[in-house]
Amino acid sequence: MGSVSSTSTNFALSREHELLREESRKFTEEVLFPYEMECEENDGLSAESISAITRAVVEWGFNAVNHSREDWGQGYDAFEQMLLNEQVGKATGALWNLVNQPASCLRFATPEQREEYLVPTCRAERREAYVITEPGAGSDVRGVRTRADRVDGGFRINGEKWFTDAGGADYLLVHANVDGDPDKPTILFVDKDLPGVRVKREPKFTHHYVWGHPQLVLENVEVGEDKVLGRIGEGFELTKDWFVEARLAIGARCVGAATRATEVANEFAAERVQFGRPIRDHQAIEFMLADMAVEIMASKSMLYRVCWEVAHNLDLKLAHARAAAVKLQASEMAGRVCDKAVQIMGGRGYMRENPVERLWRDVRVDRIWEGTSEVQRMIVGGQIKKRGLGVYTGW
Repeated sequence: MGSVSSTSTNFALSREHELLREESRKFTEEVLFPYEMECEENDGLSAESISAITRAVVEWGFNAVNHSREDWGQGYDAFEQMLLNEQVGKATGALWNLVNQPASCLRFATPEQREEYLVPTCRAERREAYVITEPGAGSDVRGVRTRADRVDGGFRINGEKWFTDAGGADYLLVHANVDGDPDKPTILFVDKDLPGVRVKREPKFTHHYVWGHPQLVLENVEVGEDKVLGRIGEGFELTKDWFVEARLAIGARCVGAATRATEVANEFAAERVQFGRPIRDHQAIEFMLADMAVEIMASKSMLYRVCWEVAHNLDLKLAHARAAAVKLQASEMAGRVCDKAVQIMGGRGYMRENPVERLWRDVRVDRIWEGTSEVQRMIVGGQIKKRGLGVYTGW
């Protein structure tokens, strides 16, 4: 039998990565945490608070980490983005959303679009909302009915978009079918102040969010030919590219949220005395904490590896396949862990002033947006059929 090589792989973070993680932690605790209760009690933040956090994001050098320095971003790779997102994911009220990470597909902007949209967005002077979902189209993106009909010099857009992040945006990236043709899905820039763009309603959701999620109606909105991002018919490809980055970011934030919930619950369990001893000494609580720690460890290991692969130019199809698995695992893990944290803390864990209660509500949506858990399972199952189990088991 041949000898096994003694060469070992060092999985430790580099000094640079350790410094980034520490700076991200300090930023989260010093800049974001102080605004959590304002967001909770007022169902959002004031314009003054949003401006203050936005300035801090730029001052700390965390603006547009996912875009190049040439475009006024920070040029972080997927692994570095993950280290930041893991830490900011610990903040409740989606305050992490103020750490702007403009849609990845904006890098395909023309020189003119770059100056009008990409650069000011990277500098946190503008903000986009990627709007895809509609009353009849969610998980099935091919069900989109928003039209961009050709007119002289451009397009006339009609449609309705739901569950948007447009409350904090001044322009939209609209997924629409050119001339109603489902084989021509296209992304178009639409400034929110154009005639025909209006808010239909702004529903309330389970979580408290830094701003609202308005339902938008686009009625005879006219834009020029220069407002097409990429090429006509590339909408699915651009959206898929965005999904990889968005799903890995969700996975990172879920690991961060679960970690904070576990830390708070663990500290409580060490101090809370019942039946003459700290409740962490009771096996029922001890086993819950053990399960929570192991679940975080498993998800974190998966997240770190996939983000490392993507940072080292993993094939886009494999990246899409594995990002789906990361989102599925991390989002469902966070739900279980935060639920246990609430249970460990009992009535105190159910109080909104307690971060575990807010985290418990916040992470519920992570099993829904950017593709439901069921859609992630469809992606994973489809990849197994096409490529075999090795996509996930053959690392």
